[in-house]
Amino acid sequence: MFASIRDTLRHARLNRHEIGGSLGDLGTFLPLLVGMAATNGLDFAASLFFAGLFNVLTGLAFTIPMAVQPMKAIAAVALTEGLTVPQIMAAGITVSVVLLVLGLTGLIDWLNRAVPRSVVRGLQLALGLSLLMKGLRMVEATGVVVAWDSWITAALAALVVLGLTFSRRVPAAMVLFLAGLTLAIVTRPDAADSLRIGLSFPSWSPPVWDDFVQSFPRAALPQIPLSTLNSVIAVCALATDLFPDRPVKPRRVAVSVGVMNMVACVFGGMPMCHGAGGLAGQHRFGARTNGSILFLGGVKMAVAVLLGAPLMVLCQAFPGSILGVMLAFSGIELAMVTRDQVRKTDAFVMLLTAGACLGLTNMAAGFVIGWVLALVLRLPVLGIERARD
Repeated sequence: MFASIRDTLRHARLNRHEIGGSLGDLGTFLPLLVGMAATNGLDFAASLFFAGLFNVLTGLAFTIPMAVQPMKAIAAVALTEGLTVPQIMAAGITVSVVLLVLGLTGLIDWLNRAVPRSVVRGLQLALGLSLLMKGLRMVEATGVVVAWDSWITAALAALVVLGLTFSRRVPAAMVLFLAGLTLAIVTRPDAADSLRIGLSFPSWSPPVWDDFVQSFPRAALPQIPLSTLNSVIAVCALATDLFPDRPVKPRRVAVSVGVMNMVACVFGGMPMCHGAGGLAGQHRFGARTNGSILFLGGVKMAVAVLLGAPLMVLCQAFPGSILGVMLAFSGIELAMVTRDQVRKTDAFVMLLTAGACLGLTNMAAGFVIGWVLALVLRLPVLGIERARD
């Protein structure tokens, strides 16, 4: 094992490109983490600590800049439907157990073939739009036009995101996160008083059986196909494209996701996975080796231990206008991955799946409806021909 780690570390580099690349995944990571901390009461320090820990372990296991991201379906459902923290943890554990079994048995490839991509894209579209609507409602809830936390603040935040959309040096999410913390300090002196260095560590807080029962149809079931596609299959395909000399295997990635949440979620850490979007973002910002992930993990763990508790208080005071914009653009980014469904039947299945999820306000029901429709459209007796590009 130690020889394998030594071989992995030989690929690691730490320079300005790797450090810049380590920031490429923050566009998704920060909005969802801050959103769940402020809205659901998720332990910010524990989540940041375990995200950093698994950045480090991922950097020791893979030679590429493999991202560690929030599980987006669970995060979106938690934010829009108000899941409790134990329910969030239970959903993460459930998904991880499934992925661990799929990875160890090799059934991950079968599940990827069994669930049509159009259905998965429908889920992603519904989740993205739900986050977008949640963000806009948070901005609207400020109720004022001009103030520290207002519609004008949201408009300025949106301009920042648009201005930094194509920047490879400065992630918009980091700018908005720092701006939000600054406003929280200015507008909530009581929260600012808590901003001092002090050691903070995760504590044992496992969910109970009822949390698993409540969270499975609402959050875990929609996350399973997303994790198999985006966190395992897609990330392996992208890794092969970006780093053909350093490919990663789906089974190993599935086991990695399964193991890290089995640990983090019993200590209050948010459900996490690997993601193709995070890998692409870090590569776009300059990351080429696991050095960027090792650096990012060390910074996250240090911040979590030294400033985790005060940052949790500031997250509770985080301006809704800025958080709303962060969530809205995070939702748009999630929804934009669906643009590859260009065939008529695929687009039809995707749109119906998304519509059922949003219309019924039930992701599991929408997923089942979309899957059944996709299977029906494949029946030869219908004589349906797939539309050409």
